Amino acid sequence: MSDPNDLSALLSEVWQHLGRGAADGRHPARYPTLATVSPAGMPEARTVALRAARRSQNRLEAHTDISTPKVASLAHHPWAQFHIWIPRADLQLRITTRVEIVTGTEVQAQWDAVPAASRVSYGTAPVPGTPIDHVYAYDKPPVRDRFAVLSCDVHEMDVVHLGAQHRRALFRAEDDWTGQWVAP
Repeated sequence: MSDPNDLSALLSEVWQHLGRGAADGRHPARYPTLATVSPAGMPEARTVALRAARRSQNRLEAHTDISTPKVASLAHHPWAQFHIWIPRADLQLRITTRVEIVTGTEVQAQWDAVPAASRVSYGTAPVPGTPIDHVYAYDKPPVRDRFAVLSCDVHEMDVVHLGAQHRRALFRAEDDWTGQWVAP
């Protein structure tokens, strides 16, 4: 980025990284940490695969099995935060979203795009988190009815550039993404 004070350029850079992460399995934005709050109020964090990043809609997308604990957590409290570290750019992203769990015929196009080898991620038996008798006492059949899309409407981005001189900016939907520099 040429002008370190250009908020618009920084926001564009963030969305470029998100788009690359959704398209390229080797990009660090591909596997963000998704933080949620359990129904009991406990923090939860797990790695997910970023499947879509649409700046025009301010939306991120991940896929999941509807039987996972994160779905129960999101059904109880639909706010979540993505954390992404992009080492070569020295960028830390914290992206606050409101998540809608989408299933059924609305997600057929996304299911059709899931490679056959990856469909086994949606249908683990017994369901994820169930105690088992030994390490491999489970099966992974692809079950279309267990596939869900986490449609994440972005509400805020906290962007920290950890270069020689740190910079931090907050971008909010309520401010039409104009951005504000804040102390790092």
